[in-house]
Amino acid sequence: MTLRLDIEGPVAHLLIDRADKRNAFNMAMWEAMPDLMRQACETEGVRLLVIRAAEKAGAFCAGADIAELLANKDDADWRARNQAAINRVQYQLARLPLPTIAIIDGDCIGGGCGIALACDLRVATSVRVRFGITPAKLGLVYPLHDVKLLVDLVGPGQAKRMLYTGMLIVAVEAQQIGLIEEITEKPDALIEELLAASPHSIRETKQFVRRVLDGQTEDDAETLRIFGEAFTCPDFLEGTTAFVEKRKPEFGK
Repeated sequence: MTLRLDIEGPVAHLLIDRADKRNAFNMAMWEAMPDLMRQACETEGVRLLVIRAAEKAGAFCAGADIAELLANKDDADWRARNQAAINRVQYQLARLPLPTIAIIDGDCIGGGCGIALACDLRVATSVRVRFGITPAKLGLVYPLHDVKLLVDLVGPGQAKRMLYTGMLIVAVEAQQIGLIEEITEKPDALIEELLAASPHSIRETKQFVRRVLDGQTEDDAETLRIFGEAFTCPDFLEGTTAFVEKRKPEFGK
């Protein structure tokens, strides 16, 4: 099983488990991922999706399975199916209702970098972790949706530098340009911080950020409703009561 979902209380871990191929994604993995994401969202009590390698394989994900791409390069039907599978994963992951974290231990290249880009937060576990988007070295073109995810994070100049050259950068530079948020040997600390916050606030804020990234700049009736109704939600009562009582809030699901 090259992909699997492990549920640990409020955290769903989507594990990439193809160490012999440095966790490179083949089409079967792209096609399996939407169902695993759906299971995470539908599991009672789950508040967070974490994507990580199942074991130390020297890579979070080394990208696409190049041998598979080469073997099917002349099969137009296979290419269309593969493209659709990749686009579906990336689109759904970037808009998943659950907050998402990519915990990156090892190389994060090509399609693997795309998966990390589609997550809400990216954490490298070592300064030696390398990032790269390498279609320019293969004569390929990165998907438009994923180019937008990259540009949203690092800006057009840095995105062009990475895409035009296919260069690899280490975690320190990735953090400097905004590609990742943290470098830490203890990524579970961030998980605990997210679980301590209001799930309602995180869920709705995630949707607001997506609206901004998709071009919305002004409130509409829906965003005004969400803002106003937050004052009537249990999380507001618990959060404000805990603040007044000088204790940590205990939020529900």
